[in-house]
Amino acid sequence: MTPRQIVIVGAGESGARVAIALREQGFDGAVTLVGEERHAPYERPPLSKGAIFGEEPPTLPYIGDAQRLSELDVGAVLGVAATAIDRVGRKLRLNDGAAIAYDQLVLATGARPRRLNLPGAEHGLTLRSFEDSVVLRERMRPGAAIVVIGGGFIGLELAAGARKLGCEVVVVEAAPRVLARATPAPLAAILEARHRAEGVEILTEVGVSGFSADAVELADGRRLKADAIVVGIGAAPETSLAAAAGLALDNGVAVNGRLQTSDADIFACGDCASFPHPLFDGRRLRLEAWRNAFDQGAFVARALTGAEDEFAAVPWFWSDQFDLCLQIAGLPDAGATVAPRDLGDGALMTFHLAADGRLVGVGAVGPLGKIAKEVRVAEMLIARRAAPSPDKLADAKVKLKGLL
Repeated sequence: MTPRQIVIVGAGESGARVAIALREQGFDGAVTLVGEERHAPYERPPLSKGAIFGEEPPTLPYIGDAQRLSELDVGAVLGVAATAIDRVGRKLRLNDGAAIAYDQLVLATGARPRRLNLPGAEHGLTLRSFEDSVVLRERMRPGAAIVVIGGGFIGLELAAGARKLGCEVVVVEAAPRVLARATPAPLAAILEARHRAEGVEILTEVGVSGFSADAVELADGRRLKADAIVVGIGAAPETSLAAAAGLALDNGVAVNGRLQTSDADIFACGDCASFPHPLFDGRRLRLEAWRNAFDQGAFVARALTGAEDEFAAVPWFWSDQFDLCLQIAGLPDAGATVAPRDLGDGALMTFHLAADGRLVGVGAVGPLGKIAKEVRVAEMLIARRAAPSPDKLADAKVKLKGLL
């Protein structure tokens, strides 16, 4: 039976896409979007770019502003938090005392920045919301000393932007190299070299012992002056609502291939959800990426209106740093064999093949025009479970399209 009342918790990328896609697919029941932030849904990738470093005053990059949501007849309950799910009575309870009835519920609660449990931790700034970007914009002035804790994507994007503004930038990373979590080492090395060439100081294999209002204390005794301290050490899935409702958890809200939780009338998508991926032998993934949030939001809308297929989109994400673009498709760490391809003009691509020869991951770094089409073709190869020859993948004279 088609639900008549769908309630979505979380007004970020994934939650907003569920609401919009439901209307695009012709769903004519009630749709209610509940969000903690007072803003209508907006895009988050621009927060680490134009919102902080643009010449013009920052504006909200809306996915759907109030007028658009009204046109779609999507009810927006903003600036309030969901506090409990009554699974028996099928009601969502809010912190203002209200309760919203649902036939089916979607959890798109996202993730929250991880914080360091250290003395002075309150002096560390994070980036997750538009308000966070406004604070960082005020602090990142030419000549300012910026210390970035964490050499991941957000940390390095902010480091690049701050350096271009004329800030003095130090990146502190506890691991032996930057981008250790998801980026192949040869590609990370290119980006690290570019940062160093641009004047960013990168300290690896060093911990932090504490913060003060104007400095970072390192575990080895060094003290780094800081006009602003940015903490970018990843994000934790927001699962408190699901946990309190007794839903299964597994590095996030655990869902099946249709993105249903352990309650068949509750779905989860985006940064908060972990799901089995059929392209990688059912390996359970939780992806913090714009593309995944977008794709899963649209997929859940289809599932709510009767689609029976399983989510199988190839993971993909990107990061822009200085004039270099990094793109990753699939899961490079699932590969046993690596085939590098020199794309010219300093661009490098790496292909990652599983033990059975299937292409399961690809990464590339270089000018956007050099890598974008190549990564897109490789993404198609991954989706088709192709097993191309490593020699052909490494040979720049062999057109990737010919391997489809």
